[in-house]
Amino acid sequence: MKQVKSRIWIEQEGEAFLGFGRVTLLKKVAETRSISAAAKAIGMSYKKAWNLINTMNTSSSQPLVITNTGGKDGGGTFITDYGHKMITEFETLNNACEAFLNEKFNTIIELDN
Repeated sequence: MKQVKSRIWIEQEGEAFLGFGRVTLLKKVAETRSISAAAKAIGMSYKKAWNLINTMNTSSSQPLVITNTGGKDGGGTFITDYGHKMITEFETLNNACEAFLNEKFNTIIELDN
């Protein structure tokens, strides 16, 4: 079965804010509670992961990620409720876009037959 594949992302003032790769990183941070572990799990450098998270946080009206350094409980990194909402909203938008494109593609294939 043929399908159309597409990548979408959300920009703010011409700069990427949220896309597939950033959502993947956020989900790994939520799972591992660590930027370092999340970056390693998806084959990304810690510096790049940190830069992406910092960019998302500063571009957003609310932080998506909160980091706690050291301390009694050893710190940790957490996705905020807003960050979880952005993950869900992005995935909903991405799935809707893919479904729309495949529906249009199937219409074209039917016309071609």
